[in-house]
Amino acid sequence: MLATLVGAATLAVATGRVLRVRTALLLAALSLVAGFAVYFLSVPASQRALISPERLLSDTVALLTGLSVLRLTQANVWALSVAPTPVFLSWYLAVRRRYVSSVVVGGTVLAMLVLTGDAGTLTTLAGVVGAAAVVGFGTLDRYGGTGTQVDTLVILLAVMVVAAASLSVVPATRTAPVLPDRGSPAGVTSLVDTQDRVEVVGTIRLSPQVQFSVESRAESYWTTATYDRYTGTGWVRSGDTSPYGGRLDGPPGDGPEVRQTVTAETELGAMPAAWRPTAVTDIPASRVRVTPQGTLRPATTLDPGERYTVTSRLNRPSSDELRAAGTDYPDGIRERYTQLPASTPDRVRERAATVADEAGAETPYGTAVAIESYLEANKRYSLTVERPEGSVADAFLFEMDAGYCTYYATTMVTMLRAEGVPARFVTGYTPGERVGEDEWVVRGLDSHAWVQVYVPDEGWVRFDPTPAAPRESAEQARLNDARRSDEAGVDTAETRNTTPVSTAADPASVPNTTSTVAPAGGDMPDTQPDAVGDADPVAASDADRGPTLPSRETLALWGVVLVGIGAAARRTGAGARAVRAVWLRRRGPRRDPDTDARRAFERLQYLLERQERPRRPGETPRTYVERVTTDDRARLVLRTYERARYGDGVDREAADAATDAVGELVRERTLPTRPFAR
Repeated sequence: MLATLVGAATLAVATGRVLRVRTALLLAALSLVAGFAVYFLSVPASQRALISPERLLSDTVALLTGLSVLRLTQANVWALSVAPTPVFLSWYLAVRRRYVSSVVVGGTVLAMLVLTGDAGTLTTLAGVVGAAAVVGFGTLDRYGGTGTQVDTLVILLAVMVVAAASLSVVPATRTAPVLPDRGSPAGVTSLVDTQDRVEVVGTIRLSPQVQFSVESRAESYWTTATYDRYTGTGWVRSGDTSPYGGRLDGPPGDGPEVRQTVTAETELGAMPAAWRPTAVTDIPASRVRVTPQGTLRPATTLDPGERYTVTSRLNRPSSDELRAAGTDYPDGIRERYTQLPASTPDRVRERAATVADEAGAETPYGTAVAIESYLEANKRYSLTVERPEGSVADAFLFEMDAGYCTYYATTMVTMLRAEGVPARFVTGYTPGERVGEDEWVVRGLDSHAWVQVYVPDEGWVRFDPTPAAPRESAEQARLNDARRSDEAGVDTAETRNTTPVSTAADPASVPNTTSTVAPAGGDMPDTQPDAVGDADPVAASDADRGPTLPSRETLALWGVVLVGIGAAARRTGAGARAVRAVWLRRRGPRRDPDTDARRAFERLQYLLERQERPRRPGETPRTYVERVTTDDRARLVLRTYERARYGDGVDREAADAATDAVGELVRERTLPTRPFAR
């Protein structure tokens, strides 16, 4: 992708001086049409058949109101086909010195990415400041700007950056896309973010509130969402939901069927179910949507007390069956579920290969087991972590000692994909608290993330690299604490009289840190939590290591501040005055006597000009000094200077005397309480 964009910019620079504007615009239009045609043909035929003017309009509205570009089908093809055209045109117009038009082209693309939510704060800020810089410096270049105007522009750009950074403390929320006829949960915007896009964050706080209860004869993980596209910092579910048609495809094979009746105990924006759901009853079909990955989603939020029944067909292959499955993956599965960002560091791939080799893995199943065991054995479970910069998987593998389920699952999926094994990121809930023979109560603290690996002839098989014991210990400690504090909503009639189970770790030492789990499931809040109350051993050990280095964003901000201060100092002359002030007070290294005598007079003249009046054209040194001061020390410096400049020179003693004299004058003259004698 980067190479394609660089190529488009290079082509624009190469042709900018020889290609006429009208010709360039025509070529850009043709390129854009061709790009959309390529993307259209890359979309599966089954989805192309659904395209209509109304559909295109609704998709456009959805994109412009918050639907991520990453959720488009074949988003990578769309980017490669469409993005080079505005890059070429923007650079071409800049080379032609049509700076405003260049910014309009680039700014339009940036504005679209801002509206879709794909442009982060730093990207948007860089784009806006860059646009202002192009227009400003371009205008100065075109019309011959002065150095003072350049300094003024630099100051304004620095102020823009600092002001934008300071405004980051203003609270804000993400908007939900407008999806006509798509059945998004009405009035619950945060649920859209939770289900369609997950950003891996830092410290989180387990929510003890009951979310739903399940009646089922089989214990299971309750799946709410699966994600196919990894961005490096989070996950995106591509594609759009479709209406429930009465029956869904099950996994390959003839696994057992299980019925689950789910009752919402709070507002739910998801439909938890055992994998893989094949039918939904006890709720109108119009209330159910199906994601392209096969999970269920309510068309409108489920209210407390509402219930639905799901029939799921389980796939429980044996180890021998998984080991013998082979690598005959469908093309669509291989392409979509082995995707990794181009920014994924090579050392992640190398570590994945090393783990598989050292475990003697000869099959995809062996690779999955090796990576699962490696992460479980080499990383500690903790809810108190600092959100890493850049690739989450790279940071968790090489820079972090501990993390929670989203870190484990993200890293395992990344390592599997690096080894060519199709895998995806899944969120949902662990079974919860068993309160009867066939009944479970599921709380927010049961929210979890795990991995599904595609196995030929078996379908998607669950793997969970997160260590179970410390996770369950943290969950139980949080529940015990909530019960002691009489927090509302943590129990139902079935669980209210149960005795809290003691945990191996003391509750006070278990991480007890930030953000309530969203009703849609998954333990990934979309805002950074507030400060936490309980100490965590990980945090304490990190504190003992000394202060951490500033982030790259902080260093960049301070760099901009320093550039702005430098430009302001140059613009106002403060920089030159500061340098001269240091020079005035500094004796400097000794040289030959005549040079020291002349330098002493230069300092004297600068002092007098700054505090009396400038020396007039044609005014001799003697005339000037005699007119502005009667101090004998000034006259001594003058006489020494005249002998050095016009006479036979001076000796070291005379030069030192002149230097000492001007030093005394500087000290007296620059102290506000001791006026210069005249």
